[in-house]
Amino acid sequence: MLLVLAASFLGSFGAVFLKSGAQKLKHGLRYLILNLHLGAGVTLFLGSSAFYVLGLKRGEVSVLYPMVSLANVWTLVWSRLFFKEPITRSKTVGLLLIMVGVFFIGLGAESR
Repeated sequence: MLLVLAASFLGSFGAVFLKSGAQKLKHGLRYLILNLHLGAGVTLFLGSSAFYVLGLKRGEVSVLYPMVSLANVWTLVWSRLFFKEPITRSKTVGLLLIMVGVFFIGLGAESR
């Protein structure tokens, strides 16, 4: 479970770097290749996938895959900190529902 949590954390930072890199594309697509932020975002997503795969080796996919949605919680925090995006009531309710859902799915995990 810790590996999947780390994957969701890394993946959320990947989203931050992708947005940051995408903002630089307003100067044209020719900057796509030389865009370090886009490269960092892709690298973080690949790294998060590696953690996820390692977590799947020993866990139940029906429990671990929903945990990836916790990246939405991290992403909301990062979008507020780095991009000054608003945290609305709807976003807060949605994230709370995600966390409750992940909690209940985790309760259904088989103990080893």
